[in-house]
Amino acid sequence: MSEVIRAGKFVELTYKVTDRKTGHVLTRVEFPLGYVHGHNEILAPSVHMQLEGRSAGDIIEVAIDGSQIFGPRDESLVFSDALENVPEEYRQVGTSILMENDRGQTRSFLVTHMDDETLTVDGNNPLCGREVVFTLQILSVRDATDAEARAGGAIGAGVNVDPSLLRRV
Repeated sequence: MSEVIRAGKFVELTYKVTDRKTGHVLTRVEFPLGYVHGHNEILAPSVHMQLEGRSAGDIIEVAIDGSQIFGPRDESLVFSDALENVPEEYRQVGTSILMENDRGQTRSFLVTHMDDETLTVDGNNPLCGREVVFTLQILSVRDATDAEARAGGAIGAGVNVDPSLLRRV
């Protein structure tokens, strides 16, 4: 009998996130992402709830309203500036820029548009206002080692996960 996902189990999976409206794949994690269920909830809580009780080999789809996870879209976080005022290294759509306000708070902005005269950045999470579908493939489920349980995931793993898709803290 195969192991099922529950608290304390080490889970490896891959996933992709698709825009429900357009069908466009927004991100994909093809290398196994390992975590300890119930200790390190790295994805949206509704995704983790749907993983509960599943086994290796299962493929599940979880629809999510990005606004419920990341809050409503805030148009005051979208602004444009003259291209001449923007340093050369930020002049590419998709570039992430960490900005600080006058109170010392930082926020990541994404370059979303650029033309010959202006550059537009957006401080909203890319999933705000979008309905997306997480398609997850469960690769393995087993008891977590003591070290994995303490760390909340794979020891020494170097997994690249798009930070904008992680659950809001």
